[in-house]
Amino acid sequence: MRSSVDAARAAIKKARTMAALTGAGVSAESGIPTFRSNGGLWRTSRFQDLATPEGFARDPKLVWEWYEERRRNIAAKKPNAGHDALAEKERRTKEFALITQNVDGLHDAAGSKNVVKLHGDIWTLRCTACGKERVSREQLADLPPFCECGGMMRPGVVWFGEQLPGGSMERATDAALKADAFLVVGTSAQVYPAAGLIPLAIRRGAVVIEVNPEETDFSEQVTYALRGPSAEILPSLLL
Repeated sequence: MRSSVDAARAAIKKARTMAALTGAGVSAESGIPTFRSNGGLWRTSRFQDLATPEGFARDPKLVWEWYEERRRNIAAKKPNAGHDALAEKERRTKEFALITQNVDGLHDAAGSKNVVKLHGDIWTLRCTACGKERVSREQLADLPPFCECGGMMRPGVVWFGEQLPGGSMERATDAALKADAFLVVGTSAQVYPAAGLIPLAIRRGAVVIEVNPEETDFSEQVTYALRGPSAEILPSLLL
């Protein structure tokens, strides 16, 4: 694989514009469980109870208990070398977009600036009445939290059956179509519409580099498929 990393690194050096799509595998390397492996509540509750508007309407306290458990877990974690490498590459590249399916904010913590959050942000609270949003990393003692207007707040993440944040997919598509080099990092490439960005970049003629421990549906189509943890591969690939 060393020769593949070297070839991919050489291609990246020639790229004037870059974009990266990241998934849960990047965060898992920082010790953050993936959605389906998260602790206690998930083991005894269905996703319909925890990650849908209907589930929130039925039992907002249960949903918030699960999300607060996730928030406290994430708060104890730090960006890994993969996050850091992506942030540093952005600083060195004139045009670099980071498109993420993750909601944990670790890319922000690493210093990434141009981040398109397709699935929202777990640190954002949004009022179900007036729509006002606020960012809070503090522990939420009283659940569910309420807005100044008296409306109930919900997590600022995208639940099953909901639309992506306004303009996010348009920004991501634009970045994928502009990129000379397109990184696909730590994602199974099975969740759409995010996964649809990969064939867009391939058809555009970008150098598409997959970094993932396992093969995906697009492994045969990308320019380079690099197997292994992103925290190990990205520093040697990007820095």
